[in-house]
Amino acid sequence: MADAHQKNHDYHIIDPSPWPLIGSIGALIMAFGGIAFMRYSAGDSFEMFGLELANPWLFFIGLVIVLYTMFGWWSDCIKEAHEGYHTPVVSLHLRYGMIMFIASEVMFFVAWFWAFFDAAIFAGEAAQVARVEHTGGTWPPVGIEVLDPLHLPLYNTIILLLSGTAVTWAHHALLHDDRKGLIYGLLITVLLGVLFSIVQVYEYVHAPFAFKESIYGATFFMATGFHGFHVFIGTVFLIVCLIRAAAGDFTPKQHFGFEAAAWYWHFVDVVWLFLFFSIYIWASWGATIAAH
Repeated sequence: MADAHQKNHDYHIIDPSPWPLIGSIGALIMAFGGIAFMRYSAGDSFEMFGLELANPWLFFIGLVIVLYTMFGWWSDCIKEAHEGYHTPVVSLHLRYGMIMFIASEVMFFVAWFWAFFDAAIFAGEAAQVARVEHTGGTWPPVGIEVLDPLHLPLYNTIILLLSGTAVTWAHHALLHDDRKGLIYGLLITVLLGVLFSIVQVYEYVHAPFAFKESIYGATFFMATGFHGFHVFIGTVFLIVCLIRAAAGDFTPKQHFGFEAAAWYWHFVDVVWLFLFFSIYIWASWGATIAAH
């Protein structure tokens, strides 16, 4: 009987997990909570099933559930790796999953680039749709002063390129079983990621235009803001890898968690380069540059 239950394949059939259900519930609550939060901020009501849901708390309840799901689910994945369940076949499929996730993220940013270029190339039509007056049919709209692309945006570009170099150094150190190089490379990457976020927050605070003033401000903040959010997520991802590396996790032959984080970080780098050259440089060509 023992031989009948012996594992004779490379696949890992996981135990029944509560995380897909819990994560779905959390995401649903967070989605409704986001709508409720916006209605609350605007002073409107949001009734469902006879209940008044316009409040700021529903969104954060959903967020906590989602974060708890991420922690629990990924902790289970790490446990499975330690127990030897991540065979070459399983690891390959984990990589396929990460590639598909990054591909979905690419399409997410394609939507924001599409919105930006559509508004930029057809400025007059975009102004009518957005009900913005006195744009002059130009891009950026008349009266908008843009950020100097060779100031903070260039500084942040250098920061992200250096961080991509640092995470590559950490990867090569791991492949050569250099634990110290792995930790130092990850630490430098994390610090540069934090520095990027600080610079971007400073840039937003001192931006010469607002989100609601024009379609230029709306498309600018949506595209760069979502990228900034991805930088934050990537930084957290790398911090977890740094903690695991310091605890002795990852080997030259088995380190998918680190590899996934590195892929995600390089994706964030590439998206920023497109943002920098299109939104900061191309869209500011011939426009009035705001004083520093």
